[in-house]
Amino acid sequence: MLSGMNRSPRAAVRALARGSGGNAIRMTALAAAVLVVAACTGGAGAGTGGTGASAGGGAVSTAQGSMRDAGGPSPITLGASAGARSHPAAAWPEFDVNAARTGVAAGLPQAGPLTRGWTARLDGAVYGQPLVVGAMVIAATENDSVYALDRFTGKVAWRTHLGTPVPRSQLNGCGDIFPLGITGTPVYDQRDGLVYAVAETVGYHHVLFGLSVSDGAVRVRRDVDVPTPLNHPAYDQQRPGLAIDAGRVYVAFGGLAGDCGPYRGMVVGVPLSGAGPIISYMTPTTREGAVWGTGGPVTGPDGDLWVSTGNGAARPGDAYDGSDSVERLSPGLRRLDFFSPATWAYDNAHDSDLGSTQPVLAAGNATFIMGKRGVGYLLDTLRMGGIGHQLAARPICDAFGAAAVAGDTIYEPCSSGGMAAIAVNARQRQIRVLWRGPDGARGSPVVGGGAVWVTGYSDSGGTLYELNPANGAVLSQIAIAEGMPHFSSLSLAGGTAFVATLDGVTAINGV
Repeated sequence: MLSGMNRSPRAAVRALARGSGGNAIRMTALAAAVLVVAACTGGAGAGTGGTGASAGGGAVSTAQGSMRDAGGPSPITLGASAGARSHPAAAWPEFDVNAARTGVAAGLPQAGPLTRGWTARLDGAVYGQPLVVGAMVIAATENDSVYALDRFTGKVAWRTHLGTPVPRSQLNGCGDIFPLGITGTPVYDQRDGLVYAVAETVGYHHVLFGLSVSDGAVRVRRDVDVPTPLNHPAYDQQRPGLAIDAGRVYVAFGGLAGDCGPYRGMVVGVPLSGAGPIISYMTPTTREGAVWGTGGPVTGPDGDLWVSTGNGAARPGDAYDGSDSVERLSPGLRRLDFFSPATWAYDNAHDSDLGSTQPVLAAGNATFIMGKRGVGYLLDTLRMGGIGHQLAARPICDAFGAAAVAGDTIYEPCSSGGMAAIAVNARQRQIRVLWRGPDGARGSPVVGGGAVWVTGYSDSGGTLYELNPANGAVLSQIAIAEGMPHFSSLSLAGGTAFVATLDGVTAINGV
């Protein structure tokens, strides 16, 4: 698989961290600003969980630490003085490392030989990216547990069990993740020292918890369900990564695999303290319109939130209903702008919508989106213009998961034919495919250590690939023995990759 090739082109990505240009990645002031934010922020199979195979619980944890149970359902809010303490900084505090979801880890050493570090077998499958906070790796499981693992050994520092997940028998024949517990990637806020996660518990409750990063104690608990006549929490799934913006935690919802039952895609905003009113935005369709892409809301430089929506109820001949779109929302969750392809009615009827990935905010006021149809759309970030007003469109691949972005180069997770590196230019209305990765490398890519990292995943195991950023050639690869969830991704910190698996977390050194 072309392993052992000359590694010198990695300098292109290393130059990104220093703020200079490279062959495949062109650094801009916008990307530099994103990296500064990233450095300072405190902010029996693998189911698809949104559009199926099942995911059973993992084995008992390999090491003992502080274990606790979250207790009953009563709301808990954060005291006013809790933020006065000093809390550890994070190398990877949320999905794709920062609020802009760039997936670029700055300042890593150049990658070396890949070796297996440790494997922590936890009490359930891990679908979200592991977080890296101080000397800990934070992982959340489908058994509704949150773990803090020693970053260097994988031993359990603490574990908090938040409730009982919804078993397969209660999911009405819907979905493909069993049991259904914590699926979305948590988010860490250094200012209050809390890790926020949403657990689905029996009775179809979706509950936001804020856990002390030091010991796992529950400081915030708030039910975030917004039931309406057209929406029922039994059919909601919280798959996207959580986001923090404007003093709130933002939680996005889609449906269960199979689009079962009455649900509508939505984004909910909850005060970080847990106290105060909950705000929400629902896709203005009568049914579906899921917000389910694994990356979660993308925060723009002005604090607005960007999401994509899935197929809705409208069909050819109906009025447009807000589905199959890119949405820009204010922090108060008011829709400010949107884009939908002219083919939206066909996309709705054939499940070919944009909702399978998140929007990408690239350099030069370029926004990019790909979805199930396989067409990449280049948009003007400042004015998307509604229906059919893309700057350019090009067939590339059907994409599922989350992209990474460095300057004007975007790394998209293609479901077949290998991931794609794509250069975009809004001023020239240009989309160029630079290269495709190895066939089977269909996970959600990240960038760091002079390389692009992507997984090839399956229920029984897979591969972590190190790719040359100049041409996509495989520089190195290592087998992952544990099964990995759909749309598999990873976190990077200090020369180690932390890979979520159906059993827990596996650490790979040399990254």
